[in-house]
Amino acid sequence: MERNVDQNIYEKLSAKYGMSISQAKASVDNMVQMAKDAGLDFHMDTLVLTNTFDAHRVTMLAKTKGLMKEMTESLLKAHFTDSKHIGDWETLVELAEEVGLDPKEVNDMLLSDNMSKEVLADKEEAARLRINSVPFFLVNKKYAVTGAQATDVFVETIKKIMEEDNDVSTTNGMDCNDEGCDLPPINRKRLL
Repeated sequence: MERNVDQNIYEKLSAKYGMSISQAKASVDNMVQMAKDAGLDFHMDTLVLTNTFDAHRVTMLAKTKGLMKEMTESLLKAHFTDSKHIGDWETLVELAEEVGLDPKEVNDMLLSDNMSKEVLADKEEAARLRINSVPFFLVNKKYAVTGAQATDVFVETIKKIMEEDNDVSTTNGMDCNDEGCDLPPINRKRLL
């Protein structure tokens, strides 16, 4: 994808998935509602479509400084809530500086090929795992949850994983709700 995209999100989804604009809008509206239910404020009507390769490079640089989570959250908010152009280098440097990265180092990295191999390796790993949509959650490198799913889907997936991988009964001390799961005590013998 190019850095400056002329299509809006509905046109892009319509072209990519062969759906009508109204179907694309309904799909996006559903995602926006799910985000709202989770406490997020998405503005898809003003979302700036762009190539995110450089944003991923900045995230990889942030990872080397222990700031990957902060950088990722900043980029997601900038993209989905603030409608910032996260393919634009000036925007990337500004966001990186806000989370504690050195703006000169970020700018120098963007002018080079640094962090490209790391991003491409992640992309290859995703292709190997047949990941072709976002969001995509991979647990224990063998259980996948694709798309924006309701909390109960994640709760049931976690219960299934625990039953299969840990031989733990879901009624034995695990309580899951919208806040997360209280996990049963670890069987230390299984870890040794």
